Amino acid sequence: MSAITAALVATLLGQAYYSPEEAQALFQQANEAFYKQDYAAAQQGYEKLLSNGLGGPDLHYNLGTTHLARGNLGYAVLAFERARRSGGEGPDLEANLALARAQQLDKVVGTGPREPFHHRVVAATSGNLVSWAFLGTWLAGFAFLFLFRMLRPGGRTWAAVVGSLLLVASLPVGALLAAHVWVHENLREAVVVSSTLRAREFPREEANVSFEVHSGLKVRVMEETGRYVRIRLPNGMEGWAESKGVEQI
Repeated sequence: MSAITAALVATLLGQAYYSPEEAQALFQQANEAFYKQDYAAAQQGYEKLLSNGLGGPDLHYNLGTTHLARGNLGYAVLAFERARRSGGEGPDLEANLALARAQQLDKVVGTGPREPFHHRVVAATSGNLVSWAFLGTWLAGFAFLFLFRMLRPGGRTWAAVVGSLLLVASLPVGALLAAHVWVHENLREAVVVSSTLRAREFPREEANVSFEVHSGLKVRVMEETGRYVRIRLPNGMEGWAESKGVEQI
């Protein structure tokens, strides 16, 4: 990961508590603390930025590596997943996320209900790549249609054909982009951050415990009531757990 990316800078500009220069300085100080293995100071610096509304994939990624170094497995996975959600990608992110998952206590066996088709398509494609593909085909299509109007009659048919094909191609890409947006807005995923989280049959303290899960496990949040959330495991098992034990991505 780079020291600081354009995405992070753009996010920094959107909030007023820190100036962009102050935010960059704090980010660099936190990075330096991490390299000196002063993980507590590094975590404090990254969390200061986040608490003031700043963000970006690099910030979440660096916070995740700090939590991982400190043994905070649940919060490490959470930060890596948030880095992914905010557009982060690359071998470093995937390698550290895999390293964190390898340390999880829970090895969930069995398969849950088959995911809807659009969920599976979204999971198999890159949101960044889909966004750029839609933008590229859409803009290129209109560019060729504009070129069609600029060329002389008799030698411009090819521009109309190419422009039309590009605009037609942008339609399924646009539909896939819409699916990414819908899943991003409606699919509520979370990470278990408690060392041990008990899931009960009903959202009451006296209800029987159905199962226990541990920090770092990624779950689906189905609904909330009071201080409980109904979580679904990757194998389809569901139960009610205290909401303070999970953090939404």
